[in-house]
Amino acid sequence: MSRINTNIPSVIAQRVLLHQDQLLQTSLNRLSTGYRINAGRDDPAGLIASENLRAEKTAIQAALTNVSRANNVVASAEGGLAEINSLLLELEDLIDRSANEAAISVEERNANQLQIDAILDSINRIANNTEFLSRKLLSGELAYSTSGISTGSATSYFQNVAINAAKIPNNGYRSVTVGVTQAAELAEIKYTGTQVSGTVTVQIAGNLGTETLTFASGTSLGEIVTAVNQSKELTGVSASVSAAGGAVNFNSTQYGARQFVSVKVLDGGGVSTFGDPSHLSNGDAGDNKDYGLNASVTINGIAAVTEGLHASMRSQSLSVDVDLTAEFGTLAAGYTSDRTFTITGGGANFWISPTIALTGMASLGVQGVGVGSLGDANIGYLSSLATGQTNALATGNYSTAQAIVRAAQQDVSSLRGRLGAFQKNTLETTANSLRVTYENTAAAEANIRETEFASETSMLTRAQILVQSATNTLRLANAQPQNVLALLG
Repeated sequence: MSRINTNIPSVIAQRVLLHQDQLLQTSLNRLSTGYRINAGRDDPAGLIASENLRAEKTAIQAALTNVSRANNVVASAEGGLAEINSLLLELEDLIDRSANEAAISVEERNANQLQIDAILDSINRIANNTEFLSRKLLSGELAYSTSGISTGSATSYFQNVAINAAKIPNNGYRSVTVGVTQAAELAEIKYTGTQVSGTVTVQIAGNLGTETLTFASGTSLGEIVTAVNQSKELTGVSASVSAAGGAVNFNSTQYGARQFVSVKVLDGGGVSTFGDPSHLSNGDAGDNKDYGLNASVTINGIAAVTEGLHASMRSQSLSVDVDLTAEFGTLAAGYTSDRTFTITGGGANFWISPTIALTGMASLGVQGVGVGSLGDANIGYLSSLATGQTNALATGNYSTAQAIVRAAQQDVSSLRGRLGAFQKNTLETTANSLRVTYENTAAAEANIRETEFASETSMLTRAQILVQSATNTLRLANAQPQNVLALLG
């Protein structure tokens, strides 16, 4: 080396030492922070991927929090319903014991009525005071709002409409179109003739029970109808004189394939025309027996599950139960067209997905459970059991009162079951899925971003050795130009 102004070996050694020192600093940084990527220059593509995964982790954690909060809301509502259910059981006990009129005094019955009034007040109190973060859960605040439904009028299509769940776009609505493709039918047996010829004993059976009636010779059709209708609460079978005359129609009191009517002659050969097979509504179940028929209903083009006049439809975006009026469900004149109503809003919406979209929303409708809502539109509501109302104990309508309470029990138990299914099959399964997703997302983010200590400690050791080697090399390179002094003597 005979040139000293530019020490090329020293320049090379400086460059190498600088590079090795940068590698050493990178390893120290990674080991001290625990992250492989501490700045964008460490791995630009990896940084982008890891930041996206971090955003997904945040969204998943938020969704898990939402699921937990939704579970708390549902559990609070279910707790209130459980107490209402207990009150309904006590209510039925009071009604059933009061019906035993010959064995209780008027004072005891009045005392029972006082308890009934107190129970009704308690049900209303629970319905109005069951809250979560000031949101009333059982008062009807979480029920869906609708428009275009006419009930209780001469042109009603529906008796009850229960929206269980509906995914409604923000500031939007959802239309529901109900169509009847096949009419519901009563079970029906026909007796043709003008009067009974000879004494005859007939067994009339329906869904509620059996009654045996004996008609004397000459009994008119009107008298047959009166006798049968007096026992319809025992049998579930009513009678009427046909519009054309000359016949009595024996019908089930309810519509549907589970309803039946049986009219069987037990004694007396004078009435061979009981049960005209040609008039059976739903196929011949024998000359003296007939079954009804469920309505065939479509809701938004989807075939609904039906029982008599009741229709249920479940889809990803809509869950609805509808009780059709007899006129609409049997396609009476003027009721043959589809009926459309609109869900305009309401309900309880829970966002339980990392992505805020309709597909990630779980919706739930919670109808009010006050005494004016529990019961049945046909027989009455719990409010009618209060003192001075149509089904108070003083009226003696014990059978109707019991039917109302049982309908209310069915309302409450169905709502509890729906809330329980929402907790178990929607919230819990979603939470389990989100936890698995979070684990995999966290693992993917860790693989990209975090330091692999076993590998990085090896890199640190290598960098330390190379820095020391480069430092010694630079020292030698800096000393090399001194060799030219030997040329100067």
